[in-house]
Amino acid sequence: MGLLTILKKMKEKEKEMRLLMLGLDNAGKTTILKKFNGEDISTISPTLGFNIKTLEHGGFKLNIWDVGGQKSLRSYWKNYFETTDGLIWVVDSADKRRLEACSKELSGLLLEERLSGATLLVFANKQDLPGALDPKEIREVLELDNIKTHHWIILGCSAVTGENLLKGMDWLIEDIASRIFTVD
Repeated sequence: MGLLTILKKMKEKEKEMRLLMLGLDNAGKTTILKKFNGEDISTISPTLGFNIKTLEHGGFKLNIWDVGGQKSLRSYWKNYFETTDGLIWVVDSADKRRLEACSKELSGLLLEERLSGATLLVFANKQDLPGALDPKEIREVLELDNIKTHHWIILGCSAVTGENLLKGMDWLIEDIASRIFTVD
């Protein structure tokens, strides 16, 4: 293998991002991932463990780790923090009774040293459901304005219709790229 081939392979490797998708169970993480990847979303069951999807988007290779959100699995989340470039936090906007637990889990994650450099995308999912809180209300409950340690954005979205999924992922990728990749 010639030097140019090796350098090209290293350059391609640089264009990889590791994204961690977390949130409480039934927030819609797997549905978002499948919809974003153009897969069928008609039959989705709870994630017991994790799913990994590798896909190309915006000139980058995205390694997306979708980890189950059941209470019994949350203690294992820390096993996935290493080398995470972006954290996608998915909120079920229609599940008002669990928003406090959602806020508590997110606050804990943001204190994790191994996630300190990660960009945060909060998807206020299920905006298509009646009674769903809007992103402004979710922002207040999660106290997002108090976050000074991470670049972040909150977007209302629907995993079913696909609304704002592309916009959110594009923002996340652009923010990560501006921090960790040098411009040619």
